[in-house]
Amino acid sequence: MRILITGGTGLIGRRLCAALLVQGHQLTVLSRRSQQVSVLCGAGVTAMSSLDEYHRDTSFDAVINLAGEPIVDARWSERRKQILRQSRIDLTESLIQKMREASHRPQIFLSGSAIGYYGDGGDVILSEQAQAGGDFGAQLCVDWEAAAMAAAALGIRTCILRTGLVLDAAGGMLQKMHLPFSLCLGARIGNGYQWMSWIHIDDYVAILQFLLQHHNAAGCFNMVAPEPVTNRKFTRLLALALHRPVFFVTPAFLLKLALGEMSELLIGGQRVIPAKISALGYQFKHPSLLPALTDLLKRSV
Repeated sequence: MRILITGGTGLIGRRLCAALLVQGHQLTVLSRRSQQVSVLCGAGVTAMSSLDEYHRDTSFDAVINLAGEPIVDARWSERRKQILRQSRIDLTESLIQKMREASHRPQIFLSGSAIGYYGDGGDVILSEQAQAGGDFGAQLCVDWEAAAMAAAALGIRTCILRTGLVLDAAGGMLQKMHLPFSLCLGARIGNGYQWMSWIHIDDYVAILQFLLQHHNAAGCFNMVAPEPVTNRKFTRLLALALHRPVFFVTPAFLLKLALGEMSELLIGGQRVIPAKISALGYQFKHPSLLPALTDLLKRSV
């Protein structure tokens, strides 16, 4: 397949490119770091520096939209919120317009979202049928998904990727937690009873490939492992995998002072299950957290 990937130089994108290249697909990555695409994504990957290069006669069989400014890298000022929306919604709308104008439209569109769609769900088990939350993170996902679903109106099979915490020792949250936990400085957050819905990077990439290949897959998919855990349990199991004790607690009120509205991402949580992808027959390689952490941490040695 001829595949366009946005966000291809990110953590997930790089892993995905490596897997797709092995399968013989022809990849184009849209990136502001176009000169680094071949290094980060693999030799033979074509770089696209702007959507202006996506012409009417440009032909892709699939588009995978993973782009978006990191949601936890800066406090949520009004300016930051605008940047988060533009990097997700505006880019998605521009992609849809390019696909609308193309003489050969892609057959499938995979587009990012997040389990933040559900807001703070407490202890409620959340399948793809659950309602959206009401906070900024939830509304960002609602609007992002609405922009992406415009592709379905063009006759393009569209899958929305409601992504949980993607675990990879090479980057993301797990990499940031590795050093402090290794130094016995790890800490749970608040009372630790908020739910964390996670997924091993190998399963995430495999599900993306699964969705590309299954022509009856469409709509929203929770991109999480089938066994969510509380923050208290996640902290304990990460310490166990590293053979370290864990003593500390980060008080919720300190996070609220330091991070403001963005602290909702850490203090709240979602108990999410991958109902739809499981119903389609996908078998998780890493359904349980401790073996998943053990596998990933061995790779980082």
